[in-house]
Amino acid sequence: MKIQNFKVGERGLNRFFGPLEARIMDDIWAHPDRSIKEVQTALEHDKDINFNTVMTVMNRLVEKGLLVKRLRGRTSIYRAVESREEFMHSQSKELSHELVEEFGTLAVNHMLDALEDADPDLIKRLEYKIEQWKKGM
Repeated sequence: MKIQNFKVGERGLNRFFGPLEARIMDDIWAHPDRSIKEVQTALEHDKDINFNTVMTVMNRLVEKGLLVKRLRGRTSIYRAVESREEFMHSQSKELSHELVEEFGTLAVNHMLDALEDADPDLIKRLEYKIEQWKKGM
């Protein structure tokens, strides 16, 4: 699934979601198979959040393809379609492809510039990946 609005100035999940969506996704990833009431109760610790608001946002996340909903008795139970790790992987991959498609070598050069402060192990993994990529050509 592709998130339509990537927010450059935000951090973490807020780059992909609104603040309440991000908090709900965080809770669902930490506790799969949650009801709206369980999510609302977990979020109430920070501030008072209306049940109907949580329900509306969770159902929108279902419409966006991020959550799935099933019934357990008369209660709707929600689960994330992807794990947090899978979501971050797919979104960063999509974003990288779009940057390279739009900006070409400029994007790659800026990514390389960003590696100046990178962990040496990361650079070794990148070198290995480039070597594997060359072998596959």
